[in-house]
Amino acid sequence: MHGPATKLPFSRLGRNTRTPRAFFRAPSLPEPCARPLRLRLRKYFDSMSFFTDLGLAEPLLRALEAKGYNDPTPIQRQAIPALLKGRDLLGVAQTGTGKTAAFALPSLHRLAADPKPLQRAACRMLVLSPTRELAAQIADNMIAYGKYLKLHVECVFGGMPVGKQARRLAQGTDILVATPGRLLDLIDQRALTLRHVEIFVLDEADQMMDLGFIQPLTRVAAMLPKDRQSLFFSATMPQAIADLGRRFINDPVKVMVAPQATTAERVVQYVTYVNQSEKQALLTLSLRAGLADKSIDRSLVFTRTKHGADRVVRHLAAAGVNAAAIHGNKTQAQRTRALESFRQGAVPILVATDIAARGIDVSGVSHVFNYEIPNVPEQYVHRIGRTARAGADGIALSFVAPDERAYLRDIERLTGIKLVPQPLPQDFLKNAASLPAAKAVPAEDRDDRRGRPELHRRPQRGAGAKPGGNGPRRDDRPAGVDGEARPKRRFNPRGPKSVGQHAGKVRRVV
Repeated sequence: MHGPATKLPFSRLGRNTRTPRAFFRAPSLPEPCARPLRLRLRKYFDSMSFFTDLGLAEPLLRALEAKGYNDPTPIQRQAIPALLKGRDLLGVAQTGTGKTAAFALPSLHRLAADPKPLQRAACRMLVLSPTRELAAQIADNMIAYGKYLKLHVECVFGGMPVGKQARRLAQGTDILVATPGRLLDLIDQRALTLRHVEIFVLDEADQMMDLGFIQPLTRVAAMLPKDRQSLFFSATMPQAIADLGRRFINDPVKVMVAPQATTAERVVQYVTYVNQSEKQALLTLSLRAGLADKSIDRSLVFTRTKHGADRVVRHLAAAGVNAAAIHGNKTQAQRTRALESFRQGAVPILVATDIAARGIDVSGVSHVFNYEIPNVPEQYVHRIGRTARAGADGIALSFVAPDERAYLRDIERLTGIKLVPQPLPQDFLKNAASLPAAKAVPAEDRDDRRGRPELHRRPQRGAGAKPGGNGPRRDDRPAGVDGEARPKRRFNPRGPKSVGQHAGKVRRVV
């Protein structure tokens, strides 16, 4: 930091401190250049003084300075002071508004101020996230904010070997970020206990509801100690979410930085009415034109189904558009690779489903395409929240088929915004007819179980199956050396003496 200068009002800098006044006046620069410099310096010291005046630990301030974190967001200004006092919190904020820092900074400060030895198979702070990508993102931010603190952070989610995760938790950790399913897996295997949790964070609660995590969350709530601090965040707050929050939080401070289901102000929202069969051509032509004239930097395309996402990628690839898909049928390695390629710009188009996209936090997403309108209007808010992040502008385009107009009305009623109609491009039908056909489905896409051993287990065959009888049946034997199916085994026919030998030999016991 800048020593004692950060603890003084800006008006005193250069007068009652040892800092040279010329540093702030920049006399070597012309006045038109010096004025913007002074304004930037004033903004920097005013924003950093907010974190300093809160009394955050010096290592946290150093980490904020290293990340270039100069301007606190509204939710951070409202939430951090209350959390430092140990209050529970109910936060309603759009995606991309700095929620992670709002709960990470005060939580790290409290844990660092009260150091404790690690407890075996336990954690002091638990953060629950609905998706793997969001969990990894939160863990990365916690590590970055606490880089100068001696606090240990672990992240566990499905798609990875549970045994390795259990071994990493054997010695305990200070902070654990997890998805509900894998958390309960570790608890059921006695590899984790929640008895020592001091801070509990439930992020994206509305998405938890949509994914059907009510029962897992109820189990988690019963395992948490009563003496804890609880934080509850959601982008929307319908009555069902509020009822869920009452199970976790007690007399909370309510922070609402935007009305419920309000879309980002910097997102310009368009709608194009098109037949379902013409959506793929419209998407391909729009992306190809935008990438050619550099108006599209990175773009997210949302589909309603997993197979629909793969189908869109195949059509884009046939037209020469580099794209990748991310959804629940992909292995964790495939999802991580696709997201990292998108983040680095190697793949400019990422096609995703709603579930997988909740954790996508990538700067520079200029466009969001709703290839299919979500049937849950709150999902629309989350989708377009992937763009216009960190003060940037963004564009959201929705393709609406005739049978989706009712979904669009629900979205406009929820958000209070009328989407701007946009006509089809000029010569659309002619250009659409010239697009190449998509390639055949690759073998690895035909069998979604490839690379996922847990999906190869065969279910038991009815009530008469033997215990553990998940092995292959006789007609499911592997193929022979030449690749053809083996012939069925033939048994010798029964002889006349083998028929009826036991008739009348079995007595019924009364």
